[in-house]
Amino acid sequence: MGMPSRAGIVDTMIGFPQEGSGQYDFIRRQTKDRSSREEMEFPVEYIFKDVPKGLPTSDPVSVTLHEMDRFGIEIGMIGVGDETSRTALKQHPDRFVACGNIDDPNDVGGTVRRLRREFEEFGIKAASVFPAGTFPQVAIDDPKMYPAYQTCVDLDIPVFCCAGVPGPRLKFAPQEVARIDVVMYDFPELVFVTRHGCEPWEKLAVKLMLKWPNLYYSTSAFAPRYYPREIIDYANTRGAHKIIYGGYFPMGLSLERIFSDMPHVPFKVEVWPGFLAGNARRILKISAS
Repeated sequence: MGMPSRAGIVDTMIGFPQEGSGQYDFIRRQTKDRSSREEMEFPVEYIFKDVPKGLPTSDPVSVTLHEMDRFGIEIGMIGVGDETSRTALKQHPDRFVACGNIDDPNDVGGTVRRLRREFEEFGIKAASVFPAGTFPQVAIDDPKMYPAYQTCVDLDIPVFCCAGVPGPRLKFAPQEVARIDVVMYDFPELVFVTRHGCEPWEKLAVKLMLKWPNLYYSTSAFAPRYYPREIIDYANTRGAHKIIYGGYFPMGLSLERIFSDMPHVPFKVEVWPGFLAGNARRILKISAS
C-alpha cells in the first residue's frame, strides 16, 4: 500500500477563488435557519475546518493553477457558468476540462438546450447536478431529470450527481441513494457518478455499483481521512475501476489538506493509478498525457 508519487492527477471537482459569497445565494434562498442565511459565509462551514479563505482574487486562474502544480494535478474539471472558468478553459485547454451544470431541471426544455449549447461551445465532458440545491427541489429520480439524463446519453457524457445527506441545511430526500437504482434501470447507457459521499448510505452505494456497470463514486468534498471504509474496501476488492478522485478546492478544502491526508488512505498499490487519474480519464474521454 502507499500512494505513488504525485503526477498526472485528474481532479473532478475544482474551482477558483471568488470575492464574497454570492455564489451560494441559490442555497440561502431555500434555507430557513438564521445561521445559514445570515451568519455563515459558506453554508457548510459547520462541517469543514480550515476552509480556504483570503485567497487572492485578482488572478484566480493563476491561484488555482499554482495549487494544482504544487500537488501534481494535471487536469481539473471546472464549470462553465462564470467568466473566470470560461477564461481558464480558453487560456489553458491543456489543464482544464469543462462540466455543464443542470442547475434548474424544473425548466426542462431550457436545461436540454443549455446542455447542448454548452457541448457545442465549450465541449463539456460531463454535466453536474445538486438535486437538494435545486429550487423547487427536484429529486434524483424525478421525471423532470429524465430529459437531462437522456441528453447526457445522447452527448455521450457522464452526469456527476450529489447523493446522500447534503451539507447545507436543506431537505435530504431528493438525494436518497436508493433513488439512483431506478435511474440506472431506466438509463442503462447513462454513466452516473455520485458526489459528496452518499452518506449514510455508503453500503447501499457499493451494492448499487456492483449491480450497475455504469455507476461510479467520486470522493469530492471529503478529506481523505474521512473516506468511508465501505468505499475503501470496495476499491481494494472489486471496485478499483469505479472510485474516482474529486477534491473541493477552494470551496471547502485546501489541496494541502487533501494531499497531506492522502498518503494515509489504505488503498492497495494497484488501486491508486485508476483512482487518481485513470478512471476519470476513461469516463471523461481524456487522452493520456
